Amino acid sequence: MTEGRKLRPEERILWGKVAKSTRALRARQDEVAEYEAEITAMLAAEEAALARPAPPQDVVSPPGNQLRAPRPAPSHQPLEKPVHRKLAKGRLSIEARIDLHGLFQDEAHDLLLDFLFRAHERGMRHVLVITGKGSSMGSEGVLRRTVPLWFSKPEFRFLISSYEWAARHHGGEGALYVRLSRPRRSL
Repeated sequence: MTEGRKLRPEERILWGKVAKSTRALRARQDEVAEYEAEITAMLAAEEAALARPAPPQDVVSPPGNQLRAPRPAPSHQPLEKPVHRKLAKGRLSIEARIDLHGLFQDEAHDLLLDFLFRAHERGMRHVLVITGKGSSMGSEGVLRRTVPLWFSKPEFRFLISSYEWAARHHGGEGALYVRLSRPRRSL
């Protein structure tokens, strides 16, 4: 199947209405139900893995060679209220922004990682990540759900200090204020 043009917003809304009014053929209803069950199980497993802390790992160093135990991966704290308020009111500038509307998950993941990495290298502290609310076509918003999950993955973890849903005029629950960690200086 060839890749066609992207749908305009009004076409996407119309397609969502058409898609809601259809149902699978009887022969395929079992396949659809099985697929939906797999997706639900995968999402539940991801959320459970994020909810429970990783078991502590004991590091045994050989005698005579004193090695430090590896530092635990930082967990992201919510943005402090004064900082969130300053960002919302414009007293603290948003140094860069990225809009992930209409992208597939793998495209959005790569683009977001590259964006955050470049912003981190440039010493930026506060950026806006726009995921969209995903309310068209009756979905909950795949990117809105998965972007915060990505932030806990190792490739994103060292870049981000904290994040919080944006103020309404910056996108509300369809956007995130992200505070980047300070770049480490090599000695």
